[in-house]
Amino acid sequence: MGNVILIGFMGCGKTTVGLRLSYRLRKAVMDTDKEIEKEEKRSISDIFAADGEAYFRDRETECLRKLIVTAGNQIISVGGGLPMREVNRELLHQLGRVVYLRAKAETIYERLKHDTTRPLLQGENPQDKIRTLMAQREENYAKAADVIVDVDGKDFEQIISEIEKQL
Repeated sequence: MGNVILIGFMGCGKTTVGLRLSYRLRKAVMDTDKEIEKEEKRSISDIFAADGEAYFRDRETECLRKLIVTAGNQIISVGGGLPMREVNRELLHQLGRVVYLRAKAETIYERLKHDTTRPLLQGENPQDKIRTLMAQREENYAKAADVIVDVDGKDFEQIISEIEKQL
């Protein structure tokens, strides 16, 4: 099966699904955001604040290029904005099978409304921001995906079983 890459909007469950899927499939799990934070020795919020989004997006692309060389038979969850760049979508396909965890805007809002660690959701009316960002990203998520799994109203066991069936 090789690498399984989880993509989707922030709050769709990539990290938790990744951890649970790693136990089920007996594969190591890694998260590109955490990898970047480790290499940079600072949080994503700090990276955004000090160097801007473009710098962070460049770091994501570098991270994928490294993983193509080093990652084998892993579960990899990626940041919500990573599939927006065409080069990243191409790299994702080289890296493994891409699973898009698709959620509705209402689900995302309910999960993230008290989360202050998401730089793109700070400020006025996060619900509108979520809807706008999701609309901008949907096409690219779909282009990047080999498999699409709708997560609304499902528990993690149902989501993982569906991923296993589709892979």
